[in-house]
Amino acid sequence: MASQRGESTAPVKAARKGLDKSHYLYIAVIVAVVLGAVVGLLFPEVAKNLKPLGDGFIKLIKMMIGPVIFCTIVLGIGSIAKAATVGKVGGLALGYFLVMSTFALAIGLVVGNLIHPGDGLKLTPYDPNKKAATDSTVDFLLGIIPGDIPVLPTLLAAILVGFALQKMGTQGAPILKAIGYGQALVFRVLIMIMWLAPVGAFGAIAAVVGATGIQAIISMFTLMIAFYITCALFIVVILGGILQVVSGVSIFKLMRYLAREYLLIFSTSSSEAALPRLIAKMEHLGVSKPVVGVTVPTGYSFNLDGTAIYLTMASLFVANAMGTPMDLGAQISLLVFMIIASKGAAGVTGAGLATLAAGLQAHAPQLLGGVGMIVGIDRFMSEARALTNFTGNAVATVIIGTWVKEIDGDQVDRVLSGAAPFDELTMNPAHGAVSDTVQQPAQKVPAGA
Repeated sequence: MASQRGESTAPVKAARKGLDKSHYLYIAVIVAVVLGAVVGLLFPEVAKNLKPLGDGFIKLIKMMIGPVIFCTIVLGIGSIAKAATVGKVGGLALGYFLVMSTFALAIGLVVGNLIHPGDGLKLTPYDPNKKAATDSTVDFLLGIIPGDIPVLPTLLAAILVGFALQKMGTQGAPILKAIGYGQALVFRVLIMIMWLAPVGAFGAIAAVVGATGIQAIISMFTLMIAFYITCALFIVVILGGILQVVSGVSIFKLMRYLAREYLLIFSTSSSEAALPRLIAKMEHLGVSKPVVGVTVPTGYSFNLDGTAIYLTMASLFVANAMGTPMDLGAQISLLVFMIIASKGAAGVTGAGLATLAAGLQAHAPQLLGGVGMIVGIDRFMSEARALTNFTGNAVATVIIGTWVKEIDGDQVDRVLSGAAPFDELTMNPAHGAVSDTVQQPAQKVPAGA
């Protein structure tokens, strides 16, 4: 028993060990935000001069917007085509994901309009064209960073390339694979840039607090609290309601079944860490392997409910903080853009921030300077995003399985009641006869997959 208990925690420990550097970055950002707020309150004039630190970090993020959007949209169109060929399961899953992500984006807009986060700050972006004797070094350093890449033309080009590769069939497969490698390279650069997040957060928060005082801190806390409450209500009311109506399953029982995965996600701030375990657990729950095999991986790219809520709420926060709130037309236009762009914001630190910056640059470039405030609190909201994304995909798997009648209702009852516990020792998802376990050893999913 001791051996089993020790081994059952191995996946969590292994994941934590592999993500120690990420934890250091998380801690560094928290420390930087606190120090920035302290400097802003105690030395406001000095703090205002630290704004170029935040501006420089935002310029680095802007530098990556074009490559991120291009690669993710091209690959996303390819993934949609691949998923759709699976038939009824793929079609239902993609339709459900589109509706739910759009609904989540709309909820973010509604909540943002109700609480008006960022009101009264009236921030002004740093102008690199404003020359002064003391700014020469700053201008030189900021000038090293490449200029903007237009987002909307990049988006159009990516869509055209994606559909062209789709038409090429097998001939386009090597190109699509090469773009996949390119995406990996782009995300690696983005991860490197994110290690400068503590510096950017320190400069941005210090400058904002120095200029607006305690009001900036209140506004950021308001956004964070509103975001957490919105995510919690979305999971319990929206996802829980749909799950109960369609499948007759309690959201609380499902969340209790996935408790170990929630712990893993909370410790890593990423739902990607729990992907192998979600696949195994959904099969053990009673959903057929083909449904799980299509729904879960596709959902990790196309069903990002938490990220969708974050993108629209954060956009409204930045717009209000910059003193230029969006009208209804601009908000709807932003929502349409985010429906497409948010499909590439999964699993990589900084991708959500890059998508947010892309949306703002495409619709109101003058607001991009306000993203510096989001850098400071982005990590605080990452756990809620990841937990909401993960729960949305777990619920989607059960719902799709119910719609296509590929779910064992008796097994669901046994698992959620605790009568058929998941085998943490082997992570073997087989839930049929004993022979299934013997004949299908390939179903075992290593923790680090």
